[in-house]
Amino acid sequence: MGDYKFSEMFNNKLYKTPYHSAELSGLSFLITGGAGFIGSNLVEYLLKFGAGHVRVLDNLSNGYFENIKEFLSLPNFDFIEGDIRDLETCKKSLENIDFVLHQAALGSVPRSIEDPIKTNSVNIDGFLNVLEAVRSVSREIRIVYAASSSSYGDSDALPKVEGIEGRPLSPYAVTKLVNELYAEVFSKVYGLHTIGLRYFNVFGPKQNPNNPYAAVIPIFCKSFLVGERPTIFGDGKTSRDFTFIENVVQANIIALFAKDIEKHEIFNVACGDQISLNDTITLLKKVSGKDIQVNYKPNRKGDIMHSKASIEKIKKMLGYKPLYNFETGLQIVYNWYKEQAIL
Repeated sequence: MGDYKFSEMFNNKLYKTPYHSAELSGLSFLITGGAGFIGSNLVEYLLKFGAGHVRVLDNLSNGYFENIKEFLSLPNFDFIEGDIRDLETCKKSLENIDFVLHQAALGSVPRSIEDPIKTNSVNIDGFLNVLEAVRSVSREIRIVYAASSSSYGDSDALPKVEGIEGRPLSPYAVTKLVNELYAEVFSKVYGLHTIGLRYFNVFGPKQNPNNPYAAVIPIFCKSFLVGERPTIFGDGKTSRDFTFIENVVQANIIALFAKDIEKHEIFNVACGDQISLNDTITLLKKVSGKDIQVNYKPNRKGDIMHSKASIEKIKKMLGYKPLYNFETGLQIVYNWYKEQAIL
């Protein structure tokens, strides 16, 4: 499974449902990290529904040009190869922009443990630059940014509820928590309109399984496709609230156009459910038709044992309703990886 060659500009399995009521044709959007997994899916949604203009800012260190290259043929899309750690680049990218979807970050708990300095630089300095660039613009620009379930830290409470957090367990978690603090301060002090979305283990098409810090679902899918035994760290009873990408796109879009939110808010984005890694393997056996066994290794530093989100706040305040459960999403993404491998 090497580089992907997308046969269609838009995935016909996704984004059949509009999550907005506003007319998009007169609006412009900046997506930082738009060549990455989540960012490029947001690009796809906005272009599919006729956004007036979509701009991506990405330095391609963690994103993939392959995710967005076909969109370059569209007159309402442009790409800036640049780094959010440069303030002037952030300011330039905001020219004629109405909304910002900030997805640029260095993810992965293990990577942050290996290189906390770079994780801090991208996730905190870069985020601060985005906020400052928006602050420097005379008109209101709404910001929805990628927060993280890692902000719950060592809290054992389940489900995870906004406002009840523990202490961070990794440098990555620290950076995402600091993002929330900065966004809240910029909202209170400067009047910025900011909403943070705490993602819970997002998976779906365009998530690269070959990245050295790839998430567990793409790694598992790749293992099944090539016939290799996947590795589980721990006994496999670790559980996650796996969230299919279209649910995450829905949350971003409805947050972007939320009418009754005047101050900074944080929302969990998940399904409100949990599944163990062992049960995930069982489902993959069903989806793939392959009986592949697992290698078990010791737990990794910084990992939490269980995660399940309360989604009551986002349902009540934004009308969020996840349309894809885990098994449906897993079927879609496994088949997507299978098709990409064939092409």
